[in-house]
Amino acid sequence: MTEHPSPASPATSGSSGFDERLSVPWWWYLLAAFVAVLLGAEIHMGYPGIRSWIGYVILIPLFVGALFWLGRTRIRVADGRLQVGAAVVPLRHTGRVEIVHKAAKQEALGPELDPTAYLMHRGWIRSLVRVELTDPDDPTPYWIFSVRHPEQLLTALGR
Repeated sequence: MTEHPSPASPATSGSSGFDERLSVPWWWYLLAAFVAVLLGAEIHMGYPGIRSWIGYVILIPLFVGALFWLGRTRIRVADGRLQVGAAVVPLRHTGRVEIVHKAAKQEALGPELDPTAYLMHRGWIRSLVRVELTDPDDPTPYWIFSVRHPEQLLTALGR
């Protein structure tokens, strides 16, 4: 893990410094379509006529849509706020920021994980970032979330 201490005055500027969509790898769509076609073929073999195509019509969009839904999460630093999915925190309430690399990921998500922390993990992304929250009214001690470019996020956070 790489620790980056909080500066004396955190960055709260209104400029957009970071925007990343945590989409799934492109080849997952090919795999999902293949599995959907395979399952559709099972249905196709069991029914004659127009009903034979219903498996393809339902399963292919369902599988591809599920992958699109999995990969729609965005990480943003803009307008003095950090947004991870639907969760938002003002940058003035962020403290210490740590990059959790692949080697330390299991420890960070296992024995070190506080059950009251906000967690947004995507297994296909190797690194995590842990952001300490300093808001006394927020019971969440920190956020830990997946991000592909943690160094760029730290720069956008002003660390």
